[in-house]
Amino acid sequence: MINYFEELKRKIESKTARVGVVGLGYVGLPLVVEFAEAGFDVTGIDIDQSKVDAINRGESYIQDIPTDVLAPLVRAGKVTATADFAAAASLDTLNICVPTPLRKTKDPDMSYIVNACQALARHFHPGTLVILESTTYPGTTNELMLPMFETPDMKAGEQFFMCFSPERVDPGNAKFQTRNIPKVVGGITAACTEMGALFYSQALDTVVPVSSTRVAEMVKLLENTFRMINIGLANEIALMCDRMGINVWEVIDAAATKPFGFMPFYPGPGLGGHCIPIDPFYLSWKTKQAGIEARFIELAGYINGSMPHFVVDKIQNALNDHSKPLKGSKVHLLGVAYKRDIDDVRESPALDIMHLLDKRGAALSYSDPYVPKLQADGVVPEMRSMDAETAAAASDCVVIVTDHKSFDYGKILEKARLIVDTRNALKGRESAKIVRL
Repeated sequence: MINYFEELKRKIESKTARVGVVGLGYVGLPLVVEFAEAGFDVTGIDIDQSKVDAINRGESYIQDIPTDVLAPLVRAGKVTATADFAAAASLDTLNICVPTPLRKTKDPDMSYIVNACQALARHFHPGTLVILESTTYPGTTNELMLPMFETPDMKAGEQFFMCFSPERVDPGNAKFQTRNIPKVVGGITAACTEMGALFYSQALDTVVPVSSTRVAEMVKLLENTFRMINIGLANEIALMCDRMGINVWEVIDAAATKPFGFMPFYPGPGLGGHCIPIDPFYLSWKTKQAGIEARFIELAGYINGSMPHFVVDKIQNALNDHSKPLKGSKVHLLGVAYKRDIDDVRESPALDIMHLLDKRGAALSYSDPYVPKLQADGVVPEMRSMDAETAAAASDCVVIVTDHKSFDYGKILEKARLIVDTRNALKGRESAKIVRL
């Protein structure tokens, strides 16, 4: 009788295991590179043929993975990509890194996970380790994923191994990337957890095993719910301070001098990105099934979701103080990515702000060195980034939405007539032109 645990363990430790990564986006491609650099042969699988073709040419489309890092791995045969899920038949490990968006009703869209698992299951074989990395609600791995792979003759922990390991990628973070971010992993069984931890330890610096897939799933949701709720508190404090004529940024900076019991979070124009605006609602949705109301999550979501409206009101009031109506005024946004120094516009508050400004009749333009062209279906027509200083001089109001480091704020302040600063990018500068969040 074949001992699948020992056989797969031997392959992983000798780095002869053939690694597969399903979903080649901001999570999957960095994972491909880390395991290839660790000495494994890695196959990436994605339904987007353009991504497959780019990887096979050695070209990276992910900001955190330079082409000059990916290309040598492709040339050496350590990395290949395909759109054919039949490749799974020859692979020993499978990491599933597909999107998990929310529907408009705020309930999880599991279709990407289901489609990927169904496609893989047709080519699944004993002796395989399969790990879900897509953020999801507690219970997904056991309740949704496991039944698609397990059969009477093939049991998790015996003939194959299944885990959940939450992705913790922070796009644009130069200090913490895939390799040095501690990797949490929990399995269906203890043997699954052991195998998952062994696998990740071959390429990543720190592995943190936990007792189950549900614990691992909950870890990611706690992390992002913690941030979302504290940002919501900072935003609510900003709303209060605005009504009372208090500089919220000065308040937070002063509070942050306390060496214990306080962690600074900062207000802004709204939440954006692939995690924080979305992940807590997976938990909220799941807890409702258990008859529990996630009040903190719902309230923080409401406050954070209202910030683009607050920003637009701020712009309108600032223009009014300068004897100009919002309708017909030229409003220029600095930054449309969801955070500083990246090119990702997913869930960016800039899109909501643009939509609200457009509805009120403003003439819109934007500058973003990382987003040369913007097409937001149903929000704004296609637009192209403009030179920031030239646009500032031609606009009635400049709005700092994303505080990219490359903007020359001194020159922009000099040329602009009016600036609404939602990020405190003009900290330390005093001018009648500046209206702060």
